[in-house]
Amino acid sequence: MKNSSKSKHIDTIFVMVVFCIFAVSVLIVLTLSAGIYQRMTDISRDRDDERTILSYIWTKTKSADDAGMIHIGDFNGVSALFYDEIINDTLYRTAIYVYDGWVRELFSNPAAGLAPQDGARLIKLDNLSFEVQKNGIIVAQTENLSLMLFPRARTYGEAA
Repeated sequence: MKNSSKSKHIDTIFVMVVFCIFAVSVLIVLTLSAGIYQRMTDISRDRDDERTILSYIWTKTKSADDAGMIHIGDFNGVSALFYDEIINDTLYRTAIYVYDGWVRELFSNPAAGLAPQDGARLIKLDNLSFEVQKNGIIVAQTENLSLMLFPRARTYGEAA
């Protein structure tokens, strides 16, 4: 009888050890899966933000594309995409640029003397650059995506 009691005791311990190993394995898999899911969610959100800002720029370009009114240039030391428009014989400029980790937009008269920090925050993004290619195409580039803009204007230069 003592052997039978010891056998049941060993069987119980064995079952408990197997259950503990299973439970620990499940916890490890869940922890790793949660970390992977969080990283994938972050990557997806970052890419969505990049797609969103490039879509915004594309839409803005299509709605503001008068000949000679879209160009890139320097906005107080920050690279910016400019959309110029004449309202009541006065030049107004919309600038899209990255400042302090945010893509910002500023609509003003260039003579107003506003600075990059004065722009409205659009979306949190560290990396957005603009480049004019030899054929006049403007390329907006984020960390992972790029957008080619074909404005009607073919004259570009530094913004005032």
